[in-house]
Amino acid sequence: MSTTATACPECEGDLRSEGLETVCASCGLVVAEDAIDRGPEWRTFGDEETDRERTGAPLTRSRHDRGLSTEIGRSTRLTGRKRRRVARMRRQHNRTKIGSKAERNQVYGFTEIRRLVSALGLSETVRDRACVLFESAQNADLLRGRSLEGFAAAAVYATCRTSEVSRTVEEVVADAKASAPELRAAYDALNRELGLPTGPIDPREYLPRFASDLDLPSEVEQRARELAERAHEANLVAGRNPAGVAAACLYTAADERSYPLTQQEAADVADVTPVTLRSTYVDLREE
Repeated sequence: MSTTATACPECEGDLRSEGLETVCASCGLVVAEDAIDRGPEWRTFGDEETDRERTGAPLTRSRHDRGLSTEIGRSTRLTGRKRRRVARMRRQHNRTKIGSKAERNQVYGFTEIRRLVSALGLSETVRDRACVLFESAQNADLLRGRSLEGFAAAAVYATCRTSEVSRTVEEVVADAKASAPELRAAYDALNRELGLPTGPIDPREYLPRFASDLDLPSEVEQRARELAERAHEANLVAGRNPAGVAAACLYTAADERSYPLTQQEAADVADVTPVTLRSTYVDLREE
């Protein structure tokens, strides 16, 4: 208890704070009552009782409802009839979260985008931008008669292109549920109808990842970057696969440093043929 300096309005007695009430010590008059708990509200939003937070999950563009919908969790403490009743409530609750076929398609597309972004090791920024692009394509009525998987993969690939993230079509198709023709058809529709700000890919964007996959030393990667800049200045990049140009620069740099790297290994990491790599390699040696 803590004594306050304010006197009782009835008997001029001392006031004391007891819990949430301010009471006169002489006559017992309740002068004030504060029923508001001004401390932090710690709650558990997940299944773990120890994972307590003051706020819920943040808003995200990777879900059709921006993450505002509630979830009925699962608890092992419920048994018998109550557990079956909660399961029915959860099932009906999940059904009511989707109000139209468009929302259902959006949920499916966003789920595929999140899975694909996770498989490719991309950032949350790419994930959210890909979902926004998918939603823009849906609002523009581009999904009618086309593959949802293809548009999900195309949204991820287009976001990588506009964000200068080095991912090839073959890499996206390898982890996507869509085929390469479906991805290219959807990407062409996005690029044509929405006017994506995409430009040619710089081969230098592939160098760190390819060098890491090939376990090349830093001096080889640095020399490959110089060769890529020289190839760009000599206009050797135009009309060629940028991943193949990057692989050729790495092979040329390794050859100059007498590092053991075969053309087949460099071509495999870029998903090109050794013939494609050799054509750029010959031009680089001539330059």
